[in-house]
Amino acid sequence: MATTTNDTLEAQQDHSGDSEKTVTLHDEEQLPTEAAETPDIPPDGGYGWVCVLAVACVNAHTWGLNSSYGVFLSHYLANNTYPEATYLEYAFVGGLSISQALLISPLATYTTREFGTRTTLLLGVFFETLSLIGASFATQIWHLFLSQGVCFGWGMGFLFVGTVGVIPQWFTKRRSLANGIGTAGSGMGGMVYSLATNAMIQSIGLSWAFRVLGIVSFVVNFICAIIIKDRNKAIGASQLAFDYRLFKRKEYLLLQGWGFFSMLGYVVLLFSLPNYSLSIGLTAQQGSIIGALLNLGQAIGRPLVGIFSDTAGRINIAGFLTFFCGLLSFVVWIFANSFGVLIFFALIGGTVAGTFWTTIAPVGAEVVGLKELPSALSITWLILVLPTTCKSSISSVNSGMLTLHLVSEPIALELSQSNGGYLHAQIFTGFMYIAAAICMWFLRGWKIGQLEQLTTEKGEGLETTDPIQMEPEDNLPPSRSQYKESNILRRMISWKRV
Repeated sequence: MATTTNDTLEAQQDHSGDSEKTVTLHDEEQLPTEAAETPDIPPDGGYGWVCVLAVACVNAHTWGLNSSYGVFLSHYLANNTYPEATYLEYAFVGGLSISQALLISPLATYTTREFGTRTTLLLGVFFETLSLIGASFATQIWHLFLSQGVCFGWGMGFLFVGTVGVIPQWFTKRRSLANGIGTAGSGMGGMVYSLATNAMIQSIGLSWAFRVLGIVSFVVNFICAIIIKDRNKAIGASQLAFDYRLFKRKEYLLLQGWGFFSMLGYVVLLFSLPNYSLSIGLTAQQGSIIGALLNLGQAIGRPLVGIFSDTAGRINIAGFLTFFCGLLSFVVWIFANSFGVLIFFALIGGTVAGTFWTTIAPVGAEVVGLKELPSALSITWLILVLPTTCKSSISSVNSGMLTLHLVSEPIALELSQSNGGYLHAQIFTGFMYIAAAICMWFLRGWKIGQLEQLTTEKGEGLETTDPIQMEPEDNLPPSRSQYKESNILRRMISWKRV
């Protein structure tokens, strides 16, 4: 009798245990499903606008501040500040900062993943402040190499990498507009600091000009580093310093081709236009005005590029404006032989010349998704070291004034020296932008194909699918079981808002 009772109790316990296991398994199966049903949705505004303004200020006090190096360069050469330095060494300092900013990007991505965005930004604040204060005590040219070149580049790199991926995390529908406002800070900062730096050098001297810039940049960048907030945890960003798997994706290679060719044209245009004005008989003051208007064009144009990108499609606008800049080089710049025409070209060309910087983050999100965007951009900055690493070269001495070109792998120098003019440099610039546009055109064909694939799997119409509103999870390629890929040429010529 006792044995029977014990057997019954053991059977009930076993049954109870099985029920608990069933409930546990059921709960475990339910959790992923519930999580999958609530994907992260960017707020498309809110505190994101505070981050936009902060990023614009950071860009003004990094890339914009770096643009004022031409003022320092003129002072060094006019006053023989470091007698042992050569012209080439002076010009090399400015280019060194850009290459260091891009080369440091994998480390900056790593620190963001391990310690957070704020730590990365504060490192940038430290290095940039140290560079400017250190440069104020420089007595030899190698001091400038370490301070205004390497150290400033590291500060700019940490601040740039730490902020470039923040804005896309806060926006969906207005992502390009927000990014355009953020990047416009570099153009505005370049114009303001070029004028302010020259005024300070004339009034308080070179050393104190460096110190004032160091103090101002520290205050602004430190405040921005505190108030900027990322959403890396909310979106599950990968933050890999170098994700080689991205190179297996053809769309990512097309994105890199667009950036590579765009920067070859951009660098030549940016650093050649003011000097081109001297070659056609304009004064040095008129040449400086052309350079300032080019920066003004970028400051005004980048938010406008963002507005049109959100309206007509980010890939569409990136490709069209890249092609348009190449076209301007052929039909306007080549024939610009007067001050008025150059003003027109500087303003209009400035609005579209830096399309890459305005759209790379939003377009990158369309290609790889928000989760993979930091890793994708980290590789992009490394690839851009080649076309944007500025070699210094002396092109001509005109009326006792040294004219310098800071161009990638002195391509523009060689082209401008041939036949004594800038025609070859102008043609090169136009072709580079058109080559970049072709890469974007093929990328557009891929994106439309991806949309067709997604709509086939979901049973929706292509016309009703809004790629601008697609969530990162929807950006992943689904199964091809029910999808028959259409012709790439048909996709490239068809109209779709992508």
